Amino acid sequence: MDLAGAMALARALRDALGKVVLGAPDAVTVAVCAAVSGGHLLIEDVPGTGKTVLARTLATALGAELSRIQGNTDLLPTDVTGVSVYSPDRGDWRFHPGPVFAHVVLLDELNRTPPRTQSALLEAMAEEQVTVDGARWPLPRPYLVIATQNPGQLGTFPLVESQLDRFALSTQLGYPDAETELDLAMGEGGRDALDKLRPVCSTAEWGRLVDACATVRVDPQVAGYAVRLVRATRDAAGILLGASPRATITLVRSARAHALLEGRTYATPDDVQAIAVAGLAHRLVTDALPDQRAGVVRDALRSLPAPRP
Repeated sequence: MDLAGAMALARALRDALGKVVLGAPDAVTVAVCAAVSGGHLLIEDVPGTGKTVLARTLATALGAELSRIQGNTDLLPTDVTGVSVYSPDRGDWRFHPGPVFAHVVLLDELNRTPPRTQSALLEAMAEEQVTVDGARWPLPRPYLVIATQNPGQLGTFPLVESQLDRFALSTQLGYPDAETELDLAMGEGGRDALDKLRPVCSTAEWGRLVDACATVRVDPQVAGYAVRLVRATRDAAGILLGASPRATITLVRSARAHALLEGRTYATPDDVQAIAVAGLAHRLVTDALPDQRAGVVRDALRSLPAPRP
């Protein structure tokens, strides 16, 4: 797929999501950037704001089967990855793949699962494989994990730093404005529109789109700007743990995807700025309120001059 085709497909995906997920253009853009760049997506918000609808819409538009896992305190790691079962007839152990073996995996309310189960996703998200009983099983490609969580509720387990760091981007939907909420109440957008949505591409085309995104040109000055932003989060007041080098890599990849949505074959500092909060804030460990993490990233954006041609 050439970059012209990649631009057209990325925009078609954004348009398709926008017909279902109303009143949240920023969340739609972040979701498309995650899928196009080959990253994973975390959706954090209160119940009933459309987190699962966004995930299902993205999977449908990508032409991918969605494997959904409902998070709860009884969920075991083998419920996610799969399990080896002894077959008396064959006299051997046979591996039965779990729901993680799908092109798009939705783990709804991830923070309701205990840390032991959360850790079952770490290898899958970082290496696109699962190791069970010493055997390695590759996951399908392209591969996208979408997780949702309801922040600050009883019966939840905070996601550990290593888990958060594996999500390339994080977004929130928020409450819709009154006009959008009326549209939803009248049956426009939402689940009604999702039922009518048709795939924009196949999983094979999605894979070629991810490959094309990796060829979007990034000038060293633009990459250096991303590096400075990430390093600034490590020195910010109140931050116990800043963004990692993995954050730098995924931020640049996400900027490439954003450039495609803007109709360009090269990334600019504007692309980095547009995706910086979604790419960095969720990774920060702070002794202040969680909502202030985004403020740390915005402060870094204001204080660091962006390179200009």
